[in-house]
Order: sequence, then structure tokens, then C-alpha cells
Amino acid sequence: MKTTNAPWVSDLGNGKYRNPVLYADYSDPDVIRVGEDYYMTASSFNHMPGLPILHSRDLVNWTIVNHAVERLDLPGYDEVQFGRGVWAPSLRHHDGKFWIYFGTPDEGIFMVTAEDPLGKWSAPHLVKAAKGWIDPCPFWDEDGRAYLVHAFAQSRSGIKHILHVNEMSADGRELLDEGRLIIDGTTDHPTLEGPKMYKRDGWYYILAPAGGVPTGWQAAFRSRNIYGPYEDQIVLVQGGTPVNGPHQGGWVDTPGGEHWFLHFQDKGPYGRIVHLQPVEWRDGWPVMGRAAAGSLTGEPVAKWDKPQSAEAAEPAVPQTSDDFRNGRPGLQWQWQANPQDAWLAEGDHGHGLRLNCVPAGTRDQRLYDAPQLLMQKFAAPAFTAEVEVTPQFRFQSERAGLVVLGHKAVYLSLFPGREGGLCLGRFESRPASSGETEDTLTDSVVELAAESVRLRLTVGEEAECRLAYSVDGEAYTGLGSSFRLKEPQSAWVGAKFGLFAASIGSGEAAVDAGYARFDSLTVR
Repeated sequence: MKTTNAPWVSDLGNGKYRNPVLYADYSDPDVIRVGEDYYMTASSFNHMPGLPILHSRDLVNWTIVNHAVERLDLPGYDEVQFGRGVWAPSLRHHDGKFWIYFGTPDEGIFMVTAEDPLGKWSAPHLVKAAKGWIDPCPFWDEDGRAYLVHAFAQSRSGIKHILHVNEMSADGRELLDEGRLIIDGTTDHPTLEGPKMYKRDGWYYILAPAGGVPTGWQAAFRSRNIYGPYEDQIVLVQGGTPVNGPHQGGWVDTPGGEHWFLHFQDKGPYGRIVHLQPVEWRDGWPVMGRAAAGSLTGEPVAKWDKPQSAEAAEPAVPQTSDDFRNGRPGLQWQWQANPQDAWLAEGDHGHGLRLNCVPAGTRDQRLYDAPQLLMQKFAAPAFTAEVEVTPQFRFQSERAGLVVLGHKAVYLSLFPGREGGLCLGRFESRPASSGETEDTLTDSVVELAAESVRLRLTVGEEAECRLAYSVDGEAYTGLGSSFRLKEPQSAWVGAKFGLFAASIGSGEAAVDAGYARFDSLTVR
């Protein structure tokens, strides 16, 4: 079996796996099987392209193969919209097509489809314009009738703890009625949300998280009638494990008849990382993880036998390192808002990724809210990322470098020296809500006698971060002290790191603006 030098690999190489299967921020995951292939998607919020599509042959080893949404053509999404955008999708395969339903809390419920999940997906279709309708899941019954179950965001609708179902047209494009309240979790399952609907042995099942993200549990509901009444059972709790709030995900079976549940755990600055639990059906309930004899409630497992598959899957993880083949970013990268043509230089430039120094898009001089930050997720509890940067600046306002972003952004920025040459500084940037209008230089500026500089981010346990630089690619010099990063506030995502080129405080973009070339980003 091949090995990989990725910083976190779930496959132990001995027929077992360890949790999490994805030590990265794939919030609200949903999973399906089509033949012997498994596909997963997750929330992407304001980050574009959105709705990542991941593929696996064994539910343990995953790679990113596509995104279902290139951009959100809705008012405001050309600028950063922290905490808005694509929430809690559901992925299904029906009538020879792949379907994803997702809510944007301020606009409504949307649907996209594709015959090939690796190909181009349809433009988002608005199924229901509504404020506060979230977490939609479609369901096609054996009689040909279709339904949509969803939850509510109290912040937008004033409604909480409630699951609601509508009849839907067979083509999945519109709702046919006003819908009905089917489950009220106010007493026993507060903060009920994220429903996924299934049918097994004549029972309608709804799997839904409750109790809140950091401390909640996974609930299961069942009824012989889609409109209820529903019985309820808690099927997964933290118990004596370190896996807090284990819930919100998807149930899937294997060709051999095994059953599994993929869900997230809130891991602070690392985001909502993904675990895989074995499922055993007891008395008609899906008991998840490890459960005592006779119990209907399980606890998360740390290690387990891998799901059976027709062929042994090679160890794989979502992509992190990038050689920027053909001058394009890989599938692991996302912008902070709808991408613009001006950000990325077009054409064949030999090698590397060229980012143009366009205005940061903010009214002041902060990088935190710049839409053109090209970011990727933390992919392990500890890792190192390095990239070579060769700037071709033309104006004093131009900047380029390496950034890590959580509750604040800390970045190494290259910029032109007053008398020519290249300078490097470490800066901190805060979100607009902080009231700060300028980024802060935290250390003395370094003058460099080099055309290219290699920048390094080191992340240790508990998201302890360090930044360093090298002019020869071998000897690194730290810049500033270490700092501990927290998750962004009210954004529902983990910390990210990435690349940027920008013109800070310069107003309109210059026709002949400079750029920066990024070569050979390595994560290990």
C-alpha cells in the first residue's frame, strides 16, 4: 500500500482507520453512495467556489474532485459576507442525476443538479424564496411524490427547534403547498436542525442534530407516515469520549450491506472536522458508534475497522500542496467572495500562479475583509506550509504574501521599498466589526536583497502559529512571536491560510498594476 506525506491521514494501513477521517473544516457534511463510489459535500458559506464535491471508494480516503457552485449571483456576494452564503446542503442521487439542495439564510432554498458530479453543475435554481429557511433535504417516495424537509434559522425567521415538510414537484423545482410542522423539538431536542430524510423497511426516518453545535447530540425520528407522528431516539452522544457535539451528517450503506454515519465535530479554530461512525440497527433504530449491549445510544469511536470495499483504496486526503499547474489554483482553494476575472492573470506564464495587485475591495486599509484572499482549510492539528513569492510591483501601494486568518488575520507582506528593493513586514488585520481601519505592523520592517522570498507558516497543536521567511529556501528566520489563532467570530468556519496580492488604500485599479507569482506551495 502506498503512503502519503500529508500531515493527517486517517487510513492506518492495517485495515483500520482513525477518526477524524477528515481533519479539516467540512461543516454539515452529507454523503451518498452511487454504485461503489461515495460522494460528499459540505457547507461553504461565503467561500467560492462553493459546495465542494469529494469522492471516496471506502468512506475513509477522500479527495476533492469538483465544486458544484462557481459563484453566488446574489446581491452583496461580490464582497465578503461572513456567516452568510451556502448553509448545510443535502446531496442525493435520483432519476439518473445528482442533486444538491442548500439554503442561504437570507435568500431562500436553492437546488443544483448534474448528471456527472465531476462535470459542470447547473446554475442554482431558487426553489423557495424565504428568509430563515435552512438545511433543506429532498425526498422522493416510491409512489413518485416528492417532499422537502427543512429547519429554521431563528436569527432570520424567529422560529427555532422546528422541522417542517412541504410537498414538492417531481422535478424538484418548486414547492406545492404551504407545508406542515412535523417535529417540535422545543422540549426534548432544542436547537433541532439539519434534517436528513430516508426510508427503510416502510419507516420514514429523519436524522437531525439537536442540543447545539458544541455540546449537542444526534437524534433519530421515525414514523409510518411522512407527516408523523414521529417517535424519537437519541442515537449518538459524546459520552466519555473527547468528541464533543457529535452530530449533523449523513447515513450511507455499502454494497456489502454495512451501514455508516458521517458527521462533524466542532474543533474551534480547525473548524468542523469529519468523523465516521459504524451503524448497527437495533429495534429499528440506527445506533451509531460504540454502544453497550441493549443500548440504543452510541458513543464515537476513535479507531475502527475500515468499511468493506471491492478493492483496497490507497491512502488519500483532500489536496493541500499545489504546483499551480497551468497557472491555475487547485481544487483546495477558495476565494473569500465571488471570484473576479481581474484577480487571476490569464494565459500561460511559464510556471506558478500569478495574482494581480488589484484594490483590496475595502473602504479602508484592512486585508481581513479583502475578497481576493485565496484560502484553503487547515488540514491537520499541526502542519507547515511554504510558498515562494516573486513580486513584480509597479506601485508603492502594492502588497503580496502569505496570510493566516481566524479571529484576526496575521500575514507576511512583501512591498516595495521607498528607495527601490523589496521589504517584508508582519502585519495584523482585524474584521470591520473591530472598528479598526488600518492593519498594524507588528515588527520591524526587513529589507531584502532578493527578487524571490520563501514564506513559511507553521501551525502547532491548539493552532499555535509562527511565521518565517527565507531568501535561499533553506535557512528560515522567524518574524515576530508565536500567536494562538481562534476561529472567526460568527462565521461558522474554521481558520484558513492562503495567498494574496492587493493594492492597499489606492482606490481604483491601475491599468498596468503589478502582480506576484507564487510557486510550489508545499504543505507537510
